Amino acid sequence: MARLLAFLWLSMLSGCALLPSAPVPAARPAQLESAPFALNGRISVKHLETHQSAGLHWTHQARSDEVLLLTPLGQTAARVYRDDNNATLDNGGKHYQDVDAESLMEQVLGWHLPLNGLHHWVLGMADPESPAQIERADNGQISVLHQDGWEVSFLRYADNLPTRLQLRHEDLQVQLLIDEWDWNPK
Repeated sequence: MARLLAFLWLSMLSGCALLPSAPVPAARPAQLESAPFALNGRISVKHLETHQSAGLHWTHQARSDEVLLLTPLGQTAARVYRDDNNATLDNGGKHYQDVDAESLMEQVLGWHLPLNGLHHWVLGMADPESPAQIERADNGQISVLHQDGWEVSFLRYADNLPTRLQLRHEDLQVQLLIDEWDWNPK
């Protein structure tokens, strides 16, 4: 069984790596910061003694976020949605609601994504609303970012955008691999 799961995971990784990526719009980083986007990728989460992985589809708008965690066959395993008023999480036929997406994810999934800062980080920048310590590579790109209690390592870039990030916060470690961007999500 373990070999089958490993084979399925490796198959998913190799298949997703070949997806084309939408070209980065000709905008300065400050303009990208407020631009809506959608991304497809993969996420791996280590928390305490558990390890989970899933496909990821995230749509970010100026006033809302929708995160879909996907099974290896592309089915939605969990859906997180937040806007200015509340947050909802649908997981295995159950519906949960709270005012904050991060605490809702923590309650239901046992871990959370820092959505407030993450939409800046996936664009290769710090959240301008919060103090940060930044280490840069020789080419000027951020290599390590410390912000809001998180350590974000930018492990790979393509087209001046991060494609592989590692996030650490206390006993939580998240690997995020971005395969594809959409700059005009609906």
